[in-house]
Amino acid sequence: MPGWAAAGLIAASFFTSALTAAFGLGGGVTLLALMGLVLPPAVLIPLHSVVQFASFAGRFGVQRKAVRWDKALPFVLGGFVGAAIGAFTVVTLPEAVLRLVLGAFILATLLLKLPALGRLKDWQYGVAGAVTAFLSMFVGASGPLNAVLFTRAFSDRMEVVATMAAVTASQHALKIAAFLFAGVALGPYLGLAVAMIVTGFGGTLMGTVLLDRLNEALFRKALTALLIVLAAELLRRGLMGLSG
Repeated sequence: MPGWAAAGLIAASFFTSALTAAFGLGGGVTLLALMGLVLPPAVLIPLHSVVQFASFAGRFGVQRKAVRWDKALPFVLGGFVGAAIGAFTVVTLPEAVLRLVLGAFILATLLLKLPALGRLKDWQYGVAGAVTAFLSMFVGASGPLNAVLFTRAFSDRMEVVATMAAVTASQHALKIAAFLFAGVALGPYLGLAVAMIVTGFGGTLMGTVLLDRLNEALFRKALTALLIVLAAELLRRGLMGLSG
């Protein structure tokens, strides 16, 4: 990878972490889209999972007392099944298809009004964990998928945020293990991952400071426009790959 690309991703980790800390959403998907422009698809989702795991694990450590384990535990256990199935599927897909899936997922997250799933029984959280873990093997950023499930499951905001941190961190950990078991080689990118984790932590601190100082409405409009452009570029590359 060129030095300028690595430096750009390290800087992007700072700003996207600040984005999530300040607005509660958008950072993971934005980072995934940027990484998708310069990284080989075969290592894109695994490397993104490493960086995001560190981010969500840190938030879980701070908020662990508010986690609803009665819902989180079956969700995490179901994730083992989904990640295992997904690992052996995603590595067999052509590069162009992965780019198309990623671009389409970003657009769907931005443009579609995802339905609220409401409250599920405990065993159904296990099924949901398996399904979302499987899907996250392809789309990388599992936060929006988990948000659909948990935002209306609990009435207490801290329970929502803390439980999402716990289950999303677990999904990223499962994906990392599954990809390594499937033979994905991340060794050449570990230095980049460590640097992105460090700057990401700095971004989290900065975003917390900026939380009450930014115009949220204007910033979200700019973010949406940027993500649409990035998703369109990924779709273009995927279509060109299929046609070529």
